[in-house]
Amino acid sequence: MSAPAAPGPVAAGGLAGHLDGFVRAVREAGIPVGISQAVDAAEILTVVDLLEREQLRHGLAAVLLQRASQRPAYDVLFDLWWPLSDRPASGPDADGDPDSGDADEDADDGATLDLPDGHGDGDERDLAERMRAELARLLADGDDEALRRFARRAVEQLGRAPASPSGQSFFGYRVMRALSPDTLVAQLLAGLLGDGGRGGLAEQVARQTVRERLAAFRAAVDAEVRRRAAAERGRDRVAKSAVRPLAEQVDFLRAQQADLAELRRAVAPLARRLAVRLSARRRMGREGRLDFRKTVRASLGTGGVPVVTHHRPRKVHKPELVVLCDVSGSVAGFSHFTLMLTQALREHFSGVRAFAFVDATDEVTRFFRPGADVTQAIARIGREADVVAFDGHSDYGNALEVFADRWPTAVGPKTSLLVLGDGRTNYRQPGLPVLADLVRRARSAHWLNPEPRRLWGSGDSAADRYGEVIDMVECRNATQLADFVTTL
Repeated sequence: MSAPAAPGPVAAGGLAGHLDGFVRAVREAGIPVGISQAVDAAEILTVVDLLEREQLRHGLAAVLLQRASQRPAYDVLFDLWWPLSDRPASGPDADGDPDSGDADEDADDGATLDLPDGHGDGDERDLAERMRAELARLLADGDDEALRRFARRAVEQLGRAPASPSGQSFFGYRVMRALSPDTLVAQLLAGLLGDGGRGGLAEQVARQTVRERLAAFRAAVDAEVRRRAAAERGRDRVAKSAVRPLAEQVDFLRAQQADLAELRRAVAPLARRLAVRLSARRRMGREGRLDFRKTVRASLGTGGVPVVTHHRPRKVHKPELVVLCDVSGSVAGFSHFTLMLTQALREHFSGVRAFAFVDATDEVTRFFRPGADVTQAIARIGREADVVAFDGHSDYGNALEVFADRWPTAVGPKTSLLVLGDGRTNYRQPGLPVLADLVRRARSAHWLNPEPRRLWGSGDSAADRYGEVIDMVECRNATQLADFVTTL
């Protein structure tokens, strides 16, 4: 049996109020939770064993989550709202003492890595060695619940920082430094492989198992540190700093390498929807234009009465798309996203032409052939594309003029124009007349700006002036891109 979940300080509404607070926290983390899902979560409390913490975790996840990418944020919040119970996993012992078990372990010798006046150095080392040996045994056994309980005790005894006026603090890195779990890999591999020897599939499986168990221990230590911080400062404050934003909420300007893979998965369906919205579908009912000749010919069999009409096949027009991307250093993260979007849009438009610019403009369509890697394409743009004419600082006015002069027919009545950039001109001419002419000639024109609307027009930003001639939309993350596609 797994350890029971302890709701900690229960809300005024009892268990139902505690669940309501948890659902609100999940919603505030960016995971959409509707009323029906909240009702289902309350129903989960009546069908799972509340003493089985992992049952409760998976049951609530089944009704509250829609995607696997939401699980890390959910697990952090679950550990804060339903922490590991102080009660022993095996229940009362034979003597009827319900507080035995972990309570005895927690009351070991109370030593930490910061004993006053330099005393107890030998006890300090002995404690770390004993716990390190116990950790090796637990990792070899693979008992997740026992590993979580050990992590809780390790944080108590090894993770405590020196007392400060602001209160007691615990740190996971102190536990990792004392136990050095990564140095146990060879010992664990030897235990898992036995006399079978190294090499082959067996060793690969064993190494993966060791990696997963070490990752589980680190996660358990982090969860315990967060639990203690929540008890000290409050769950809500800890949740705001501990929960990483979902990929669709990460600002493009601050996106890191770890976010890009998830962003690629988010961009693909948005590109399909954007392609549908920008498609110039002629709304003439279910059929195409009337085929007069076939209709008259068919009417000869009914005395000249056109009982049955014939229509030409309806053609769905896929317009051309021209994308102008700012790839200057100030919007490096956003340009990576925009080029990912360009690559995805190529799968849905009959003709996509991509142009990149800093203070000059060059066509970069050749770098985005089907199946091309976006990261390699961006690297090639930096090496091969002629996007810098002078000093390498953004010059929207010159870039727009170069585009209009070198590719005068790129934008026409069937073209959708999409400009991607922050609109910061370094106090140079913004090129408003050129942009206005491009917008006039295009079928539709939109500008996606990665900066918050409140910053438009501040400093060297000409975004407010550009917004007078083109539809400018704040687009700082994938969620706002989805909103733009929906309202287009």
